[in-house]
Amino acid sequence: MCRITGFWDLNYDHTYPLQDTLISMRDSLQHGGPDSAGAYINGDIGLGFGHRRLSILDLSPAGQQPMFWEEWVIVFNGEIYNFMEIRKKLELEGFQFETGTDTEVILKAFKAWGKKMVHEFRGFFAFALFNQKTNQLTVCRDRVGVKPLFWYWKDGLFLFASELKAFHQHPKFDKTIDQKAVSLYLQQGYIPYPHCIFEYAHKLPAGAYLELDTQQQIKIEKYWNVQEVYANTSISTASEAELEEELEHLLTESFELRMVADVPVGAFLSGGIDSSTVTALLQKKQGRQLKTFTIGFHDKEYNEAQHAKAVATHLGTEHHELYCTEKDFEQVIPLLPEMYDEPFGDSSGIPTYLVSKMAREQVTVSLSSDGGDEIFGGYTKYEITQNFYPKIQRLPSLLRSTLKGVSAGVNPLWLEQNSSKIPILKNYKNVSNKFPKLVNALGAKDTLDFFNISSTYIAQKDLIRLHGAYQNRYATNLEIEAQRLISYLGMVDIDTYLEGDIMTKVDRATMAVALEGRDPFLDHKIIEFAMQLPDNLKIKGKDTKYLLRKILYKHVPQELIERPKQGFSIPIQKWLLSSLKEPLLSIKSDQAFLTTFQLNKNEIQRIIDNFIQQKTYINPHFIWFLYTLHQWYLRWIKNEKV
Repeated sequence: MCRITGFWDLNYDHTYPLQDTLISMRDSLQHGGPDSAGAYINGDIGLGFGHRRLSILDLSPAGQQPMFWEEWVIVFNGEIYNFMEIRKKLELEGFQFETGTDTEVILKAFKAWGKKMVHEFRGFFAFALFNQKTNQLTVCRDRVGVKPLFWYWKDGLFLFASELKAFHQHPKFDKTIDQKAVSLYLQQGYIPYPHCIFEYAHKLPAGAYLELDTQQQIKIEKYWNVQEVYANTSISTASEAELEEELEHLLTESFELRMVADVPVGAFLSGGIDSSTVTALLQKKQGRQLKTFTIGFHDKEYNEAQHAKAVATHLGTEHHELYCTEKDFEQVIPLLPEMYDEPFGDSSGIPTYLVSKMAREQVTVSLSSDGGDEIFGGYTKYEITQNFYPKIQRLPSLLRSTLKGVSAGVNPLWLEQNSSKIPILKNYKNVSNKFPKLVNALGAKDTLDFFNISSTYIAQKDLIRLHGAYQNRYATNLEIEAQRLISYLGMVDIDTYLEGDIMTKVDRATMAVALEGRDPFLDHKIIEFAMQLPDNLKIKGKDTKYLLRKILYKHVPQELIERPKQGFSIPIQKWLLSSLKEPLLSIKSDQAFLTTFQLNKNEIQRIIDNFIQQKTYINPHFIWFLYTLHQWYLRWIKNEKV
């Protein structure tokens, strides 16, 4: 795991120093690669590669980057877990190896197989590869987008980096804001690929190559696409027992691959289905005691630590837990704009950072369980779309419109307080958050529209009043196949929410403390297998992730797992009404901020005042989006330390 950056100025005019610029870009990423640094400059063509290393494999100097071989030079971030298997294939073709790294395997695989080499890889990665004879640059990102890769193109200047902060170190970087990205951010608190907050910067799509040559032609090619996986997969004819056996084999194989390292490895454990499955299967197979890490809260409403401890005790792991106070959370808030150098509104990034910081004291690599919800049908929104939309769809349009108007008058806070008394709501948490989304979704034109609207924090009409434009979140021409709705919705989330929110959160939080986070559920073989599961093996009755539960309950008693899903939640409404109230109020009068993001001043004032006065319900997560956007602006546009 490392951090990479570089540039190719095809119109280099010697108005700035190449070496100094590259070093500044590279060392802005030192937090993610504290062990060593390397650089490559080709002054004749205005090209530079920079690398910061976090040593995981072959800890010797032989693993340092940039790495050179024949006419190629590479900088690489990530892990190819099956690199030894690939290396053996290459050795049979006559290749010899000088290091024990996966980086060298990439170089020689590219020589042997060209871009097709990526189909051999199991892992997460982002790399840039330059051919010094042909002057062709190739950059690549892993299938699911676990590892970030930003790129920039304007006036013949190409930049790439693991994090946006490196771009700010280049004197020609243009910070013009992309208003489409602002629209997407306001809807859900993150910006999915290929969009970026800056107009001339982009995120390389997951599962894609980008090529650039001296003719200044940029070509982007997808080599893996989750939409194609869905389209090209049909429901398996195997029995439930056979599918369960095959899944357990795939999970075990994937989890064990992610234990490959020359440094200590541990696992995050929340006590939920996904993290408990990872821990159970690894502890069963490992010849040593697995280290597990949990963060706890003294507030019982948010605390899951006791559940994780019970699972850890049953499995016999070496368990570590840290109980955090509200003060611990608040101390992280000023770090967020630097850590998340693109606007990012998922408040669970705070506890993710704290648990990563704790784990880093014991290990250099930690496994997380992200992806299980998207792959196996774990989100409440999947159940809601499956159960409610068909009923809504059958209603006459006039009745739907009337129902929407009546429902809009219901106070979501009252519903939250009384949800346990209302049969249809008693099994759901965060009703005040979910209910307004469902009201807006009553006007949906189809299933995907319903899903998108019910996942959005601001209604389209309100967004247009606030920002003046609406950017559609996701579009696909794929039809929803019978018994594959849950896979379809999971596909949408893998392509948007997982990459844009979850992977961003985990990558920045872990790398901020030089911890490598690995995601064993996100092996492409697991995703491709899960796409052939019918809906009733993902959600059966009230059981989400049905097939995964069956595997887990072979190793962990069901009573240790069964409870409502909580996730990482923190009291942002309380903060926004107390310690963060003054900076929140300052947004209303910051005309430069409002102009930069094309936000309507009257609408901003109305939204913030209504939230502060608590007269009408305003989603606190949306207010947090505004707060974090303003803090990002102060740090990266005005260059103030916040």
